[in-house]
Amino acid sequence: MAVTRREVLGAALAGAAVAVAPKWLRIAPSRPNILFMLADDLGYGDLSAFGRPDYRTPNLDRLATQGIRFTNAYSAGAVCTPTRCALATGRYPARLPIGLEEPLLEANVSVGLPPNHPTIASLLTAADYETALIGKWHLGSLPQHGPNRHGYQTFFGILTGAADYFTHENQLGKADLYEDVVPVDQIGYLTDLLTSRAVSYVSRQRRRPFFLSLHYTAPHWPWQGPHDQESTRKRRSFQAGGSPRVFADMVRSLDQGVGQVMDALRTTGQDRRTLVIFTSDNGGERYSFQWPLSDAKGSLREGGIRIPAIVRWVGTVKTGRTSEQVVISMDWVATMLAAAGVPADPAYPLDGIDLLPLRPGERSVLERAVYWRTRAWRAGAEFGPAQAAARIGRWKYLRIGDTEHLFDLSTDPGEDADVSPDQPETLEQLRAGFQRWNATMLPDPGVVEFPR
Repeated sequence: MAVTRREVLGAALAGAAVAVAPKWLRIAPSRPNILFMLADDLGYGDLSAFGRPDYRTPNLDRLATQGIRFTNAYSAGAVCTPTRCALATGRYPARLPIGLEEPLLEANVSVGLPPNHPTIASLLTAADYETALIGKWHLGSLPQHGPNRHGYQTFFGILTGAADYFTHENQLGKADLYEDVVPVDQIGYLTDLLTSRAVSYVSRQRRRPFFLSLHYTAPHWPWQGPHDQESTRKRRSFQAGGSPRVFADMVRSLDQGVGQVMDALRTTGQDRRTLVIFTSDNGGERYSFQWPLSDAKGSLREGGIRIPAIVRWVGTVKTGRTSEQVVISMDWVATMLAAAGVPADPAYPLDGIDLLPLRPGERSVLERAVYWRTRAWRAGAEFGPAQAAARIGRWKYLRIGDTEHLFDLSTDPGEDADVSPDQPETLEQLRAGFQRWNATMLPDPGVVEFPR
């Protein structure tokens, strides 16, 4: 007897702790829809609202004028998987084994997000939200590690770190486009397919609020714009090729998709009751515009972890504001849960904070400490040392290998002038803070070995 798609999905969901609200959960009477949009490898300056000089992103620029633009927003990791772990759990990625994968490679199926760990989706599902993930997962490719097992009632997208935008195959040449747990074959440019599915989802008639995670794969390599299908045949590797023109086309396609989703909210009358968040999973890469920041994805310098971020909620968040508040990936989880009136599971306390009480003009910037670390890596003869970083107020502590630095980001966002000789007490304060934080995380498992 043939197994139906519904039966396959049911088997994947079996045992997922999302069906019954736990006793500690108290559901708020009036709750917004939540639309969380994530770009992939979009650098700090890759939107024209954040400084990109050579192309325009009118839809995301408009979103920024309708809400808050954060200029000190950070990703929890310098590459994909750690940040996505933080965005799923609201906790520092180094608290979980999957968060130590930098990033999770396609061939590695031995690790994933633990099925019993609460997520933003499982908590909102238990609170009677409709939940969906459209786009990239990258937290484990086996069914027990997939999004359907972690509270998402609907999934459409890719499970691994990257896919050809036209064939939808991953770097191993395997098909990587799924409808829930079932592989599907669809024709189309991946950014457009994700947009179309998101528009359909938000336009659906429903009686319950929705939570949609729209995780675009753009502008992550392979470098392919909507009209670059021929590049699939000519490409030597996923990381090869590209150009500023191709990158611009990829980001413009992303921007157009965001515009279509926002139009769907307006035409269905859901505009005012939807909290919208847009950000990126880490800093930019080859063709990103990083000025005035230094370095890029994979680095704990500002260019690797500072990212664009926008929050819009009509009637709740004032329009046209810019905030210098330091925010990090885990904060989006805390903010979304607070907006929905849903507490975190007390057995898994959040590392993020609710940002809504910190709206510009209503409360001063909160000085707080945030931390990062990365593993050493090796790829053939190439080697990169482990890194550590902390930010408190204007001060940034950075350790690369055994070399320590201290920067004053208020005057030196490019991290050019090491002021540690003049600020030994500040250096020691941040170093000690990092060491205390690090002692509460999982141990560093050592060098990441990348294939050449």
